[in-house]
Amino acid sequence: MPTPDPAILDDIARATGFLSRIPMPARHFRNYDGSLSRAVRMFPVAGLLVALAPALLAFGLSGLGAPPTLTALLVLGLLLVLTGALHEDGLADSADAFGAGGAHERMLAIMKDSRIGTYGALALILTVALRAAALSALVSELSAWQVAFAILAVAAASRSAMVWHWSRLAPARLDGVAASVGRPACDAVAMALVLGAAIGLVGALLASGWVAATVALGSMVAASWAWTHRCQSRLGGHTGDTIGATQQIAETTFLVALALLV
Repeated sequence: MPTPDPAILDDIARATGFLSRIPMPARHFRNYDGSLSRAVRMFPVAGLLVALAPALLAFGLSGLGAPPTLTALLVLGLLLVLTGALHEDGLADSADAFGAGGAHERMLAIMKDSRIGTYGALALILTVALRAAALSALVSELSAWQVAFAILAVAAASRSAMVWHWSRLAPARLDGVAASVGRPACDAVAMALVLGAAIGLVGALLASGWVAATVALGSMVAASWAWTHRCQSRLGGHTGDTIGATQQIAETTFLVALALLV
């Protein structure tokens, strides 16, 4: 039986440790300089690990006939616990900055402010509500297995969208978290995109069929592209917050499109 590549295992652990609060074995971080340039290739796999428990929870509750809305909220709650609301924080900070507008220096200063403003609060309310409504619709219309596959699919695909956004733009500031962990390597980006697209497509196909899967992935790509273009034009690059916001935008778009077509 072939032995797994230690470098791949290291990257899975490092990507999962960065994207979540799931404890990872310390051996994968020995002599580690904190760079994610190579580890981003495993972001889609890290997404799968983060979403595994929520997918199993959705499977169990759906199989038991729990109310769809309650199931959706419990699944989202577990996801928030596992990620530490990392991506939601990025979305809120981005919404406050883009909502306030002004010169890009002012927008970057708003992003660094830990306080949440009106735009950030409204963005969180809207995206959580949309994801909850979409998941509730999926639980109502699909089998327990199909719901679980949908959750895993969007988790992987949305993490690859993060890598794409990150790789397409230069850092908007040189003292941010995203800049400190390095730019994604080209081959790592390619692997992340292939893995995210493959897992997202297969999972969505198992959940809902060709038409819904294609539209959901296409909608996610379009939304991620539009957001990335907006960040380029207003900020001149990416930040850790815009990378996190990319995941939220991608996930919300994917789930809503899937829910509309099942």
